[in-house]
Amino acid sequence: MNSDTFPQKRAATRTKPSQPVLNVVPVTFRQARAFIAAHHRHHRAPQGMKFTLGVATKETLVGVAVVGRPIARHLDDGRTAEVTRTCTDGTPNANSALYAVAWRAACALGYQRLITYSERGESGASLRAAGFQPTARLAPHHGWDRPSRRRRPSHQGIARTRWEVACAPDPSGPTGRANNLLPNDQLHTGTKPFRASQNASRTVGFRALKRI
Repeated sequence: MNSDTFPQKRAATRTKPSQPVLNVVPVTFRQARAFIAAHHRHHRAPQGMKFTLGVATKETLVGVAVVGRPIARHLDDGRTAEVTRTCTDGTPNANSALYAVAWRAACALGYQRLITYSERGESGASLRAAGFQPTARLAPHHGWDRPSRRRRPSHQGIARTRWEVACAPDPSGPTGRANNLLPNDQLHTGTKPFRASQNASRTVGFRALKRI
C-alpha cells in the first residue's frame, strides 16, 4: 500500500486575525471628555489640557488622549508635558498608539519630556511599546489636600509608577527628536476634525503636524 492510495492530510494552519488599521484623528476637548466619561473604568476626564488627539478605525473613534501640564508642580518646568488621561474601547494597540503619537506631537511643539503614570497592578506594556521608561515608584497618597491649600479627597490612595520619554539632542533643531516610537507607516494623521459620520480613513503623513 503506497502513499498515493491514502493521501496524508495536510496540517491545519492557524492564521492570526488581522489587526485593525489605526488612524490618528484630531478631536476636541469636549469630544475627548465625552469619550472618557463613556469608556474609562475608574477616572473622570481631566479639567484642562494642552492638546487632545484620538485614534480611529475607519469611521469609529476607538481611543483618545489628553495631554496637559504636569500635575506635580515641581515637574512643571515649561518643557515637560503630561499625558493626564488615555482611554480606549479595548481595540488592540490603540493605547500604545495614543502614547506614541502624543509624544511625537509634544516633541514637535517644543517639549523635551513627556511623563505619565500607571497605577499598581498595571503592567505598563503600552507605555513600553511607545518608548516610555519607568523613572519613579510613588507611595499612595490621598489627593492634593494640604493645610495651605484645602482640597476634597477624590479617591483612595494607590501606589503609582511614573513613566517618561525624553528628546535626544538633534543638531538640526533645539527641540530634539523622538526615539523608540512606532514607525511612521504605522500611524497616520487625519486631515479633518473627527466626526462619526465622516470618513476618517483619509490620512496624511505625520510630518504634516510639524508644519503647523
